[in-house]
Amino acid sequence: MHEEQPETGRYRVDPAPGVPRQRRRNAGTPEAPAGEGRRDSRRRAAALAKRQRRRRALKWTAGAGALVMVAGCGGAYYLYRHFNSNLTSVKVQLGDEAERPKAAGEALNVLVIGTDSRAGLGREYGDEGSTGHADTTLLFHISKDRSNATVVSFPRDLMVPIPECQTPQGKKIPGSARDMFNNSLGQGGRDAGCTWKTIEKNTGIRVDHFIQVNFEAVKTLSTAVGGVEVCAAKDINDSDSHLKMAKGRHVVQGEEALAFVRTRHAVGFGGDLSRIPLQQQFISSMIRKIKSDDTLTSPTKLYKLADAATKALTVDDGIGSVEKLKNLAQDISKVDTKNITFATAPVLEDPKDKDRVIFKQPDAQQVFAMVAGDRSLTETAAPPAPDGAASAAPAAPTATAPAVDTKDVQVTVRNGSGKRGLSGPTVDKLRTKGFAKAAVGTDAPVAAGTTVSYQAGQEAAAGALAAALGLPADAVRPAAKADPKAGLQLVLGKDALTASSTAEGAPTEAPEDLQRVQADDTDLCAK
Repeated sequence: MHEEQPETGRYRVDPAPGVPRQRRRNAGTPEAPAGEGRRDSRRRAAALAKRQRRRRALKWTAGAGALVMVAGCGGAYYLYRHFNSNLTSVKVQLGDEAERPKAAGEALNVLVIGTDSRAGLGREYGDEGSTGHADTTLLFHISKDRSNATVVSFPRDLMVPIPECQTPQGKKIPGSARDMFNNSLGQGGRDAGCTWKTIEKNTGIRVDHFIQVNFEAVKTLSTAVGGVEVCAAKDINDSDSHLKMAKGRHVVQGEEALAFVRTRHAVGFGGDLSRIPLQQQFISSMIRKIKSDDTLTSPTKLYKLADAATKALTVDDGIGSVEKLKNLAQDISKVDTKNITFATAPVLEDPKDKDRVIFKQPDAQQVFAMVAGDRSLTETAAPPAPDGAASAAPAAPTATAPAVDTKDVQVTVRNGSGKRGLSGPTVDKLRTKGFAKAAVGTDAPVAAGTTVSYQAGQEAAAGALAAALGLPADAVRPAAKADPKAGLQLVLGKDALTASSTAEGAPTEAPEDLQRVQADDTDLCAK
C-alpha cells in the first residue's frame, strides 16, 4: 500500500504485516556508517527524481506559437483535474463533409486564432468591450513523419469570400462574397468554426483542430516562462500599442510582450504585413524558451505555464481535454526547432482598396498545395526507420522533365475518375506549375489510370506535363487519333482520387520571394 505524506509530497512504504519497520528499512542493505547510507540514498533519490521530471518535461513540453500552451498542459499531468477545469471547448459546425478538403492523413493541421477581444479589459486597449475578431491567424502544419512543421500566417486585412456559417446553437450566419478575413470571427456572431471554414474554402487545406487565444494569453504565458527575448533593429515608439523600446535585445513579458506583438504602425510600412514578422520572431523565441532546460527543469515554471495556458485557451471538442492536448503536444514535440518554418501567405495590394490585400496567385495556391500535400518548406531528412522496419518498396519510374517553355503549351484536362470536381483543381495546379493555357474539357469515360496523350512533335511537352504531376513514364502515350490542332490531353483516372489526398503531384518548391522565418534564427530583429 502507498499513501502520500502531504507535508513532503513523498511516498511512505508500509512494511508487510508482522515485519517491524526498522527491519523492513534495513532489509537487504549492506551495513554503512551511521547516517552516511541515508545521505547517499537521499542524494540518489533526488538525482533520480530530477532526471524523471526532466524526461517527462522533455516528452510532454513543446510546441509553437499559441501551441506552446498545449505543451504546458501536457507537462503538468499530475494536476489534470485542475487544468482540465480551466479549458473551454466548443463544438464547431463545419457543414457537409463532402464539401470539405481531403483529409491530411497522418499529417496534422491546427488553426491558431489570436482574437483581439477587449471584453473586460477596459479602455486602455481601445474598442472597449469589443467581442474581437481574427486578428492573428496561423495555420500550423505538422508533417506526417513529424520531421518538420510549416506555420502560415494570414493577414487580418486580407480580402476573401467568407462562407455561410452555423453556430453551435444552430443559428445560420450569411456568408459574404468579399470581406476582410478578420471578420470571419466575431462579426454577426461568427465563432472560430467560421474562421475554420474560411481557411478551408480559400486554401483547400483541411483543418483538424483549432486553438483560440486572447490578449491575456500573451501576457500570462510570457510571464510564466520568465520573459521572452526579442530584438529591435531601431528605436520603437508606438503610441497605439504603447510599445517604447530602444534599439537592441530585450526580454519582454506581460504588458510589454503584448505591446510588442501588437505593434505595427512604428515598424516596416506600418501595416499588418509589418507586424507579422514581429509575431513570428516572438513565437519563435518563445518556442526556444519553452524547450530550454531553464523551463523544462523548473516545476514552478511548468506549473505557471500550464495554469496560464489552459485558462487562456478555447479549443474544439476534439482536443477539449488535457489528455487530448497532451497527445497533441507529444506529436508537436517531435519536431526539431530548426525544422519549423514560418511564412506569410503570398499577397499583393488590393486594386480596389490600397489599405487591403488579396492573395497573390499563383504563388498563394503554390504554398497551399505544398501544405496540403505535406511538402516541407524546410530542407529536412526523413526520420530514420525504427529498428527492424522493412524498407519501402521502390517507386515506379516517373517521367523526367525535359527543358520546355510550358506557358504556351495547350493542355485539356478531362475527368475520367468517375467523381465530379477534379478537373478544376487540377487546372489550377497546372497553372501554378507554368502551364498557363491549361483548361477544363469534357468528361472522359471512366479510366483506371491517369494518362497524358500527345500529337506528333509534342513528346517533350507531354513529358514535362507528366513530370509536373509526378506521373509514371508509362502514363505518357501518343494520341489515338491524329489532330494537328489538338494540344495535350490529360485524362484523370480513378488513381487521381487517391493522389488528390496525398503529396502526389504537390509542388516541391516554394515561390522564390516567399517571406519566411526559421524558428531557430536568433538574429531576427524588428525593423
